[in-house]
Amino acid sequence: MGDRKEACLDKNTVRTVLQNLLSNAIKYSPDSSTINLIVTVDQDQVVFTISDRGIGIPTAEQGELFAPFYRAKNAENIPGTGLGLSIVKKAIEVHGGKIEMASQEGQGTTFRVTLFTHSPLI
Repeated sequence: MGDRKEACLDKNTVRTVLQNLLSNAIKYSPDSSTINLIVTVDQDQVVFTISDRGIGIPTAEQGELFAPFYRAKNAENIPGTGLGLSIVKKAIEVHGGKIEMASQEGQGTTFRVTLFTHSPLI
């Protein structure tokens, strides 16, 4: 284990973000696959990186992913409302953070969430 670092963040934001992203990673991945969560703390930010080896998101649909009620075509047979990622994005933006996504269909998805510890709401 490296040096211990601490940061103060809004617990509700962190809970909402991690519950949704980890739930999606599990839901859209094969039962035997591994989900990775990496947390990096710097002086002014905390970065959560969640990666899976699930179904991935088609390139043509990635631009719509954070729209309310949007479901990718390859996820239509998997239960869900299409609200989770729009809620996650809004919660992050309200706190001055950002979310980035990289995905390949059939290979998996990685979400990177950055929350700044100097945000007035954190």
